[in-house]
Amino acid sequence: MSDFSPTDHLLMARALRLAEKGAWTTRPNPMVGCVIAHGDQVVGEGYHQRAGGPHAEVFALRQAGARARAATAYVTLEPCAHYGRTPPCALALVEAGVSRVVAAMRDPFPHVDGGGFELLRQAGISVEVGLMEAQARELNRGFLSRVERGRPWLRVKLAASLDGRTAMASGESKWITGPAAREDVQHWRARAGAILTGAATVLADDPALTVRLGEDAGVMPPLRVVLDRQLRSLGCARVREGDAPTLYLHADDREPPSLANTEFAAVPVHDGRLDLAAVMQLLAARGINEVHTEAGPTLGGALLAADLVDELLLYQAPILLGDNARPLLAGLGIEAMAQRRQLRLVDTRQLGDDLRLLLRQHLTV
Repeated sequence: MSDFSPTDHLLMARALRLAEKGAWTTRPNPMVGCVIAHGDQVVGEGYHQRAGGPHAEVFALRQAGARARAATAYVTLEPCAHYGRTPPCALALVEAGVSRVVAAMRDPFPHVDGGGFELLRQAGISVEVGLMEAQARELNRGFLSRVERGRPWLRVKLAASLDGRTAMASGESKWITGPAAREDVQHWRARAGAILTGAATVLADDPALTVRLGEDAGVMPPLRVVLDRQLRSLGCARVREGDAPTLYLHADDREPPSLANTEFAAVPVHDGRLDLAAVMQLLAARGINEVHTEAGPTLGGALLAADLVDELLLYQAPILLGDNARPLLAGLGIEAMAQRRQLRLVDTRQLGDDLRLLLRQHLTV
C-alpha cells in the first residue's frame, strides 16, 4: 500500500463526489469520477455521465488539454483497457502524457481486471491503487455485486408504524409515512436498475412503480419487474403505463399474451413459488446492478429468508396501527432468540416526522 498524501486523499474524495453524479444514468456501467492535477492544482475533472457516452477520464482530459502532461490522474476505478462502445481510457491517459495514476480500486469486470493498470505501467506511468477503496466499493456496490457475486445488490424498502405494522388488516396503507419520506423513496428508485414487486401488491395497490422526480431529472427509467407465477395480475395495467419497461416473471407452464412495452420470462418454481435465486441471476444477466423492492410482507420475508437481501430501507412513522394490522415481514420462521436476524445499522436520518433507517445483513460490500 502506498503512503498517500493529504492532497491525494482530498482529490480522490473529489473524484468520488463527481462519480456519484452518474448514479441515475450510468447503469449497467459503474459510476466513475476522474480528477487530473499538478500537486493540489486541478487542471481537469469529469465523471461518467451516461452509459454509451465518454468515460470520466475522457471528460477530465478534454478539460485539462496539454496541462495533462506530467500530471497525476485520480480515478475511482481502474481505467478500462478494452474497446467497447468507447476506446480504452488507459490508452487515452498514456497518450495525454500523465505521469502518475492513483486509482481507488481494481475493476473486477473480466474485460478490464488489471489490464488497464498493466497498460499504464508498460507505458512507464506510476500506478498506485487502494486509496479510499472502501468508499469506492460502497459507491458501486451494485455493479460489484453483479460482477463478483453474479446477482444484483438487493434492497427492500419498507414503511412501518412504531409497532412494526405496514398496513391495516384490510390492506389500507396510504399513507403511513409523510411527504418527505415518500419523496426520498423516489431517489432510491432512481438509482436502481429494477423495481421489484409481487403479484399480490399489484392486485392490491395497482402501483405504477415509476420514478417521480420531474422530467428534467434525467433519470433512466428502471425496469419494472413483477413476480407473478400464474400471471394473475395482468388486469392491473398501471405497472405497464409510461416509458419504463415492464417484465413479468412467471412459471413455465403459463402462456403469456403479447403486450406493448412488456416482456415475459419463465423462472423455475420450487415448492409452489418462483425460485428467487434464479430471479436474481436472470436480472444480473440483463445487466441489473441494483434491485429496489417494494412489496408486501410475504415477498419481503421470502427474500430475507432466502438470504438475498443486502439492505433494508425502513421508514418508520410515529404512529401506532395495533396488533390486527399487517406485519413488517412474514415467513421468517423465527421461534427462538437464537434464530434472530442480526442487522447492522448503516445510516439514520429524520425526514419530516419519520425516521429512515438503512440496515444491512452483510458486513462488507
